[in-house]
Amino acid sequence: MTVTSGALRSRTDLCAAIENELSGLIGKRAAAATTYGPHFTRLWELAGHNVLGGKFVRPLLLMETYDALRGRGTDGTTPHGTSQHGTSQPRTNQPQASPPDTGHRETAISIAAAIELLHYSFLLHDDVIDGDLVRRGHPNLIGSLLAEAKSLSETQSLPRTNSGEGAREGSDLHWAQTGGILMGDMLLAATHQAFARADLPHALRLRLLDLLEHTINETVAGEQLDVGLGDGIIDPHLETILVMCGYKTATYTFELPLRAAAALAGADFAVENALATAGRHLGLAFQLQDDLLSTFGDPRRHGKDPFSDLREGKETAIIAHARTTAAWPDIEPFFGRPELNGSECEYVRRHLADCGAETFVNGLIEEQMRAFNELLTSTIPQGVCNVLLDLAGQLEGRQS
Repeated sequence: MTVTSGALRSRTDLCAAIENELSGLIGKRAAAATTYGPHFTRLWELAGHNVLGGKFVRPLLLMETYDALRGRGTDGTTPHGTSQHGTSQPRTNQPQASPPDTGHRETAISIAAAIELLHYSFLLHDDVIDGDLVRRGHPNLIGSLLAEAKSLSETQSLPRTNSGEGAREGSDLHWAQTGGILMGDMLLAATHQAFARADLPHALRLRLLDLLEHTINETVAGEQLDVGLGDGIIDPHLETILVMCGYKTATYTFELPLRAAAALAGADFAVENALATAGRHLGLAFQLQDDLLSTFGDPRRHGKDPFSDLREGKETAIIAHARTTAAWPDIEPFFGRPELNGSECEYVRRHLADCGAETFVNGLIEEQMRAFNELLTSTIPQGVCNVLLDLAGQLEGRQS
């Protein structure tokens, strides 16, 4: 355990603690990797660089929810309405969470860091499936390995099983993508190790391990649905697309950290279930918003290829609605064509807007947010409501 302080309060302190924990988890494995040679060591070096550069959305959600359930606020507020210095704080009509102190805060930070490893392992596998080499304008692990392999090919005369420039490029890409798969596997194993070795009562550790298994099952099922939809194996019904979004995004980004926080804080199971449901609504809203940004957003703000979803033929709620309209025959010939140029993409985007697809998906987001807000009742303590409302507020005006 690399975190020693139980009095961290601000988000900056939390980020530092999470990064410190991640550095320990990755550093230990990077040191052990040297036994197996420079290429294996390089995998861990690249992974460490990418993991430590993240936004920590999931671990921060876990820790801020945990602290709210334990009655710790970033302003130092206690569960009973006074600050640590005795200053009276505003009371609310909702009861405040005040379960017995379980003393699991340091372990919670360790679990939060492990969830970030899980996130990165999913990203690596996703990058292999999608053939992506870049994330947020920078080479991902696969892109970095590919660039290094190409550089090595140019400076050294390496034996190849197949001749020709195309074969060499194919070998370089195969090497890089293999690195992505293997590192994703190792990070999944590291996540399990962190959960299994957590300094917790046996029953609680098993509960968290069950939660982890549930999360992995749903995320993998969501990925399979996503690929099946994109490849035309699975019919692109709106209901199926929404289920896929819930599995692939909401479960591990929102439900996992919220449930884990509740379990670690000793919250009532009813509170945990309410948090999970609220997280599912928020997660689906965020994924629908991502789809809107990818199709209608400003690429200068979100940093993505503005038409990648159209070129890839990604089955989103936007496309599901368009299929039901008279505009679909004009859109279909262009959808899923990798060679689409800018003017053709703009043509498709205009038709998607004119047929009401953008408005329809905005309506779906509003439905999810209404359901989310209805859950913010006496079941969820006020401090946690504040954490969730802050997160929900980020959805409004979101550009990236």
